[in-house]
Amino acid sequence: MEEKLIELETKFSYQEDLLSDLNAIVSRQQRQLDELITQMSGIKEQLQDAVERGPAEGREEQDEKPPHY
Repeated sequence: MEEKLIELETKFSYQEDLLSDLNAIVSRQQRQLDELITQMSGIKEQLQDAVERGPAEGREEQDEKPPHY
């Protein structure tokens, strides 16, 4: 009976450690997700600004031939 109790306590201890590790991983992933959402919002705004400007604005520099032509 005592061996069973020791075995259960050992398993419980490992489960506590695993739960702690998983909690740290989930917390880190949530921070990463929050950062990615912030970055995506910025990219979305930049894309919307580019679409609103239209194809004519900013194209002059892109269409200009390099100096070696």
